Amino acid sequence: MAALAVPILLPALTATQQTSATIPGISAYTVTAGFPTSAFPSYWEAPVETQEPQPALHDPVLNITFPLNLTNPDTIPTVDTDPIYYPQPLANISNSSTATLLQTAFTNITGIIESNTTASNCTKCMAALNVGKTVAQYAPESVPDLLVKLCETFKFSSNATCVDDYAASNFGAIWTQVLAFANVTGLDGQYICNDLSSTFCPAPKTSPLNVTGLFPKPKPKDASVPKASGERVKVLHLSDFHLDPRYSAASEANCSSGLCCRTNVHATGVAVGQVTLPAPLYGSFKCDTPYYLGLAALQAIAPLTGTHGNSSVAWTIYTGDLVSHDTQNQLSRAYTEYAEVSVYDLFKEYIGSPVFPVLGNHDSNPEAIDAPHSLPGPLGQQFSWNYDHVASLWQQNGWINSSTASEARLHYGAYSVLNQYGLRIITLNTDFWYRSNFLNYINTSNPDVSGMLNFLILELQAAEDAKERVWILGHVLAGWDGSNPLPNPTNLFYQIVDRYSPHVIANIFFGHTHEDQVMIYYTNNGTVQTSENALTLGWIGPSVTPLTNLNSGFRMYEVDTGSFEIYEAYTWFSNVSSFPDLNVSKTGPTYQIEYSTREAYNVSWPEASPLDAKYWQAVTEAMENDIGLVEKFNTFQGKSSVLTPNCTSEACAQAKICYMRSGSAALGRQCPQGYGSVQSAFDPPST
Repeated sequence: MAALAVPILLPALTATQQTSATIPGISAYTVTAGFPTSAFPSYWEAPVETQEPQPALHDPVLNITFPLNLTNPDTIPTVDTDPIYYPQPLANISNSSTATLLQTAFTNITGIIESNTTASNCTKCMAALNVGKTVAQYAPESVPDLLVKLCETFKFSSNATCVDDYAASNFGAIWTQVLAFANVTGLDGQYICNDLSSTFCPAPKTSPLNVTGLFPKPKPKDASVPKASGERVKVLHLSDFHLDPRYSAASEANCSSGLCCRTNVHATGVAVGQVTLPAPLYGSFKCDTPYYLGLAALQAIAPLTGTHGNSSVAWTIYTGDLVSHDTQNQLSRAYTEYAEVSVYDLFKEYIGSPVFPVLGNHDSNPEAIDAPHSLPGPLGQQFSWNYDHVASLWQQNGWINSSTASEARLHYGAYSVLNQYGLRIITLNTDFWYRSNFLNYINTSNPDVSGMLNFLILELQAAEDAKERVWILGHVLAGWDGSNPLPNPTNLFYQIVDRYSPHVIANIFFGHTHEDQVMIYYTNNGTVQTSENALTLGWIGPSVTPLTNLNSGFRMYEVDTGSFEIYEAYTWFSNVSSFPDLNVSKTGPTYQIEYSTREAYNVSWPEASPLDAKYWQAVTEAMENDIGLVEKFNTFQGKSSVLTPNCTSEACAQAKICYMRSGSAALGRQCPQGYGSVQSAFDPPST
């Protein structure tokens, strides 16, 4: 737990100087045509009007220059050559014994799947897992091929998807670890089978949580939020950049599968080489962020937020995801490291304030996978390469010091730092509650296998003892509709928030969904959802990437330097539907103000009161009587995209309000489902 040494107090706005009737900068900013070549010192391929640049990036940590073929859109690799980690076999068996074991396993699993017994699908699935467990324990390197064979034989997916999911260099070796160490006939097995298909096992319910002895000290009876100072600073929130250095202008932007705007994809029903919707230079709805769009967003920040010239944002929070949405066979450690170097360098150059980043699920390889240190031998350190890399980059950029960097290396990229204004920022690696981190299916009855949440408790207790205020940063949101996180860890997180709110925790921030959302945390696990019980707010930041069917956006908060509560939040966007019509020789895209939070949800909130959990509780109560407010929230959720579905039904409105009041997976899953995301048509379950 270390302090960040930044001695200069940046200029602050007083509450009387900045009112909700104004915007912090200009209302719209149109980016100058062309690419700012000064963004990088050298290029393999210089930017031109018809194609993305290929900067020659040097990694100061690894002391290498990334080769052109790593990101060249015409040479996208299809095989990941990174190290593969397997469990140590329980015994060394011969090749012939391995072959016999594999054939017996395939036969037994086939018999289980094809049997006509009255056993449930869940029972059959766990029985099949138990057969696979034996193979994982005695012939681990043979498991991926067995999984691919089973997947193809029983048509669980297309042959290509079976390979993408289970080949050794993709997720096959990870699933081998899961089979070897999970209790596949118990709760772990239920989670695994539900992940494979909801028709195999129902989603397990939240396990009972014993909080006895969980916290070092009881909650103080006189706990209260510190008074506001009246001094305000500007804080930038960026999320989900998802840089795509393999983006190819004029390639297919409406592909049938995978990440579009690539040379290796095409649309349904057309010959390879034909394009139905050419990818614009600045991006498209089914594509990640090309360099041109990413630089446009960064150039727009200063004029829109009013932080150009001698002013600056006080600090920036980045809630994760740097890497593009490639299929796993196209990803690698090097590609992850490339994105980390590139985007963090751009942040340092264009933002000009301390940046406090977190790791997202895409900031790893294999994607979304992080291993707890408790796994045996080298398996517990198989992702240390990434924690070492980002910690060193953050330190070199001056965002954290050496002791905090050491902390980040130990805690899976998470750290705790006191910033230059006296706010403690605690970051989390939320892959440890993400349902797509398959290693979370080992010992699922333990809500904190990694120790990440124990780290949070200790840091919060130290902050309480020191009378510090805290912001918590993560990537994968803890609640909303409950579709992303696992119930047990997020239930524990909810109890932690309850214990240390509102006197310690001022705000919580996430990303991941690419959408603009909020979640309210209440006392007593949200059993009584009223203003009196509203404790803390979770802000989900809008993404820079337009994927999928969204506009590109970012947000800035006006924050009091005494209470570190938010008094105003402004969100800006760029209309992706306008990109095909841009004359790129004359102009770039426009970023413009989307809304002021205080003005958009006019609930007669006093100017002197923050936009805290009680404010948002008032917003949800107003929504119960005014569906127009829900529709407005829904529009902002997609950053005013023309492709956002309407939320005009009572069912949709009730679901949205429920999501906004759900800070854990357990609460979110109790809400009506099918309305969580605006990236496609709403799909409520049929009744």
